[in-house]
Amino acid sequence: MMTTSRLNNAPHPSSLASPLSIPIIQVEGLHKRYGRLVALQGISFSVQRGNVFGLIGPDGAGKTTTFHILGGVMEATLGNVRVLGQKPRDARLGIGYLTQQFSLYPDLSIDENLRYIAGLRRVPESLFAERREKYLRLMGLEPFGSRLAGQLSGGMKQKLALCCSLIYKPEVLLLDEPTTGVDPVSRREFWDVLATLASEGVTIVVATPYLDEAERCNQVALIYRGQIQQIGTPKELKQSLGLQRLEVRTSQLAAAERVLIEAGEGKGNQNSVGGDRPLTPTLQIADVQTFGDRLDILVADAQTGEAEVRELFAQNHLPLNQLDLMEPTLENVFVTRLRQQGSAPPFIPLLRSRPNAYRDSGIPAIYARNLNRRFGNFQAVKNVNVEVQYGEIFGLLGANGAGKTTTIKMLCGLLEASSGEISLGGETSNLRSQDLRRRIGYMSQKFTLYDDLTILQNLEFYAGVYGIPRRLQPEKIAWVITTCGLEGQEHLVTGQLPGGWKQRVAFGAAVMHEPEILFLDEPTSGVDPLARRQFWRLINDFARRGTAILVTTHYLEEAEQCNRMSFLVAGETVIEGSPSQIKTAQPGKLIEIKPDLTQAASDLLKQHLASWRVSIFADRLHVVVDNPETDMPQLRSILQSSGLNIQSLRPIPYSLEDAFIGTVQRAQAR
Repeated sequence: MMTTSRLNNAPHPSSLASPLSIPIIQVEGLHKRYGRLVALQGISFSVQRGNVFGLIGPDGAGKTTTFHILGGVMEATLGNVRVLGQKPRDARLGIGYLTQQFSLYPDLSIDENLRYIAGLRRVPESLFAERREKYLRLMGLEPFGSRLAGQLSGGMKQKLALCCSLIYKPEVLLLDEPTTGVDPVSRREFWDVLATLASEGVTIVVATPYLDEAERCNQVALIYRGQIQQIGTPKELKQSLGLQRLEVRTSQLAAAERVLIEAGEGKGNQNSVGGDRPLTPTLQIADVQTFGDRLDILVADAQTGEAEVRELFAQNHLPLNQLDLMEPTLENVFVTRLRQQGSAPPFIPLLRSRPNAYRDSGIPAIYARNLNRRFGNFQAVKNVNVEVQYGEIFGLLGANGAGKTTTIKMLCGLLEASSGEISLGGETSNLRSQDLRRRIGYMSQKFTLYDDLTILQNLEFYAGVYGIPRRLQPEKIAWVITTCGLEGQEHLVTGQLPGGWKQRVAFGAAVMHEPEILFLDEPTSGVDPLARRQFWRLINDFARRGTAILVTTHYLEEAEQCNRMSFLVAGETVIEGSPSQIKTAQPGKLIEIKPDLTQAASDLLKQHLASWRVSIFADRLHVVVDNPETDMPQLRSILQSSGLNIQSLRPIPYSLEDAFIGTVQRAQAR
């Protein structure tokens, strides 16, 4: 039950800054060279006080180089950069910089890490105590001050790193992919903290490969090959795309996708499906992407595009279960713009040397019943049931510590189950047999290749481990190198590759022996959206050829690619179904509110609702309510009675991330 109350709300600090005021960060014509390598080619942008600015681009686009220059770590080759009105090197005391790598001390406690940084920055003891209490409370770390940093989850480590950056009270925060590998619940909490900091006047520049996170930025710049391609608010970027998105649900996804592609083959249009196939000049379709239980179709005109899609389905006798018009996503914008630059990697299916003899056997590829695992007195997995058929993509999702990796290790024979039944590829007794292992591909959460070997040496090693015949090894290895876009670079030492490129090579190593069963534990962590699209085209191709795939991911938009999935909470399955079924099963409604003072509205609503129900997305709020008929008028009343104006208030569809967070929070509250 919600009650209304009146608060005296101070103006949002960012709302006090005039658009004509001097920016906190000003970058003009920035260039950077490393010998012959041109990393930045004249980029320009500015950031106002209290704004969250997103710098979005693929690996090697120049994001980290830009951060190094803004942080005063390196000098620019050419151009003018001002941070807090000074050269970055002179402004370093006012800058907090959170790098991609966790840079704190794992053998020190939370409090010891904070005290060490405070000592380096000469923070007075009285201010240290005050800020420690404030930021640990804000991050939800207050009860854990004595815990060693090395014992924290990924999300807690990132929150601690952010606390250490804030303990000396910087005016500018530079965050280079701060949530890579962090689960969805912790990511949302992290971004809510950033919104709070921005409301207090902190200026934030963030790089992220997760485009749903970029929705939370006030302004977004798309950077590619050292140049900014486009800049604007998330809404402006999506409107500039000039395309609409249709969500189509059909029971024959593969056939429908093929029809949409074949409709225009050889007709000469430059539009492309998946980046490499032409469509008919009269067709409105600009892109088709397959998800677990739907197709996403970008069309130039919603009405004409819908009519043509319906006609194609009717002509080919395909069932059209549902068709909805939706707003394009930032990922649509990002992928389309990069394709226009000619950067779409080629899609090259792996040439098969043998058929999957088990796909039509009728035996589940992966089967577990009442699976349990205990570590001493701690029960990590509790009565979990999993069944995956050949040709199916199954997602195992959960927050950090939910039991996903433990479950995968038991299913593929790397860890003994405490109790329960397991069948893998029809085998129930010896899950570690050499013959069975050669039928399985496994890509672990951590990068599993050898950093001191070259890319080629790593691939040759795994080709031998998986028993690929010598005569086929050159062809398989060449496929991995070409698919990764690393032709001519195969002799690079693997440790020199950026994280996203390493993931691509690791994926290739896990699949080049044509596994019948494939385990992927967070395969696209830190991978940019265009490469992630390529990953999933390959994963879908393997599934269509009969491979059973079990995948974990923290990126809920890509989890939509799964045919079915289950959510784990504290080692237990709390919901299972297709992406659409899980979203439909959510109680209540998701409400979007656009108030004039976002942070003040969020703080106020969190006094009446559980904090997980309210989240800031740049200039608007997402609010989960159980009884929309009564709760929506109450939300409006609460905000208006406290003097907050509402520009819009409307129900919107649940995303899978919203469904995940709601499901997890309700399960934990039982």
